[in-house]
Amino acid sequence: MHDDLLARARAWLAEDPDADTRAELAKLIDAEDHAELTSRFAGTLQFGTAGLRGELGAGPMRMNRSVVIRAAAGLAAYLKKQGTPHGDDTAGLVVIGYDARHKSADFARDTAAVMTGAGLRAAVLPRPLPTPVLAFAIRHLGAVAGVEVTASHNPPRDNGYKVYLGDGSQIVPPADAEIAAEIAAVRSLHDVPRPESGWQTLDDSVLDAYLARTDAVLAEGSPRTARTVYTAMHGVGKDTLLAAFARAGFPEPVLVAEQADLDPDFPTVAFPNPEEPGAMDLAFAKARETGPDLVVANDPDADRCAVAVHDGADWRMLRGDEVGALLAAHLVARGAHGTFAESIVSSSLLGRIAGKAGLPYEETLTGFKWIARVEGLRYGYEEALGYCVDPEGVRDKDGITAALLITELASALKAEGRTLLDLLDDLAVEHGLHATDQLSVRVEDLSLIAAAMHRLREQPPARLAGLTVTRAEDLTRGTDTLPPTDGLRYTLDGARVIVRPSGTEPKLKCYLEVVVPVAGHAGLPEARAKATELLTALKRDLSSAAGI
Repeated sequence: MHDDLLARARAWLAEDPDADTRAELAKLIDAEDHAELTSRFAGTLQFGTAGLRGELGAGPMRMNRSVVIRAAAGLAAYLKKQGTPHGDDTAGLVVIGYDARHKSADFARDTAAVMTGAGLRAAVLPRPLPTPVLAFAIRHLGAVAGVEVTASHNPPRDNGYKVYLGDGSQIVPPADAEIAAEIAAVRSLHDVPRPESGWQTLDDSVLDAYLARTDAVLAEGSPRTARTVYTAMHGVGKDTLLAAFARAGFPEPVLVAEQADLDPDFPTVAFPNPEEPGAMDLAFAKARETGPDLVVANDPDADRCAVAVHDGADWRMLRGDEVGALLAAHLVARGAHGTFAESIVSSSLLGRIAGKAGLPYEETLTGFKWIARVEGLRYGYEEALGYCVDPEGVRDKDGITAALLITELASALKAEGRTLLDLLDDLAVEHGLHATDQLSVRVEDLSLIAAAMHRLREQPPARLAGLTVTRAEDLTRGTDTLPPTDGLRYTLDGARVIVRPSGTEPKLKCYLEVVVPVAGHAGLPEARAKATELLTALKRDLSSAAGI
């Protein structure tokens, strides 16, 4: 067994095109580091609806150039089997974007080379740019597919590979399994042609077109006075957001200087995710210093948007569900038409807002790959800070256009002497206080997640937080409106709980919502206190039921 492991490692080493990972792997082989080699060669990084995502390093269980070349070859083979023209000037175009993480530019170039070698046309964005620019470029350029090299808000040691098809939305089954099968069929990297040239590096015209499209997000003649503090979280959002804000006529955002420049090591944060504790501390410090109307943050690839407001004596982050409801209410007030959609883990308040406005409403599985496919979509959001406010331009979450829209709303409220919190109060009085929270457990051992899910399936809770569970659904069976997924949904009297493993991180995620009726504005403090008490009890009881 030990000899077989070393033989597989040496075979991988012989093909590896990257000097860095070759040196890393050679050192492990020379040391006969059985534990580390086993970790890297225990299987292959699995390609799914999130594409690929994992830790950088040598071997098939890590993100590296060898894994990316195989993934690109599998995607190219899939596209050709779908009937995509190839081999001449009318060949299908694959557009490729990348963030500023370690190895992202290398992975983008490798993908372009593989597509070119397969007889397809390839075009690479001019530099590290927001993921929504890539999603826009696919539709704008009439591409048959797109690839974004990014690990979004994962730790600095990670990278990833996200695949879109020609409609500009991310892949869903069965395309993921069909691409995975083509990747598995790649025997050797020596079988994958990778010419040194032949692909196109795009100029700024595609970015200019994206920025021009952002005009469609805002209402003509709307107030543009709200002042912002902005952090790019060491990612790619800064220049694009500043250009979009200048184009719209908003005051120039005050930058969080320590997080403004690209840095793949993300030195000021433990995790480069605005939702993580401490990630917004520097932005809040800048807000205390400058007194803006709101704080806006993007994650490192700028497809998510976080918003913070002055609340009492200090600043606080709004939950994704709160921003989702605010944007929905703003679009309704502007007379938006079309379907409002969200994932099942997001607040049911969106359905109330859409219903009151007489607009179609749909729930989907988690992820914008599902939300973006809703027929007639006008607005979609997910509680994890993802908002699609211009689906005709970008059929994915977009942290730049979401920032524009929330700043327009803050400006309109400011003109009335009101704030985002005032509008949230109004929504609570109109529709009931919808309070959400999350119990999220990060693990080193993935078997702990499987064990928790098994325990909940075998012994479903009858009561949580003193409330009777009126309905327990195992979503692996699917529902009348949802395809199967690994998740559990509990409906209670005045509450809802969903439990699922994360698709991109080693986490078990539990999404909690309580709805407390409110008679009027005077009743809001009591309703909030009751909601907090219920959410705390839900966390405690669910943690006990799951054994986490």
